[in-house]
Amino acid sequence: MESEKAPDVQERVSRLLASGEFPHVNAYRLICMRSHGASARAYARIWSMPSIWQKALDVEPFYVIEVLEQHFDKLDEERKDKVMIHELLHIPKTFSGGLVPHRCFGKIIDERRVREIYDRIRAGRKW
Repeated sequence: MESEKAPDVQERVSRLLASGEFPHVNAYRLICMRSHGASARAYARIWSMPSIWQKALDVEPFYVIEVLEQHFDKLDEERKDKVMIHELLHIPKTFSGGLVPHRCFGKIIDERRVREIYDRIRAGRKW
């Protein structure tokens, strides 16, 4: 599997972050990558830097959103935004380096929640 930085995805995520829906996300510590040849069926996945690595390397938390080009690049623009919203929902409000599971503290990361956020962003979109 090969991977490279994905400036087009980074720009998409920057636009979504500019909506104000994810005020806890530090855009400077969120990196977007594109993988080629991954065998996973997912469109995208998010990676975190566990606290043990943060302490060992003396760095702040970072997150990586990886898109799998064979699946993600075929999507229409709306679906790409929704996939990115889904991944952003996995980042906790504390931006601690951990990840929020699909079901946590009564909140669910699912298509309905993604659609609600997408609709709010679309209603206020200036791009």
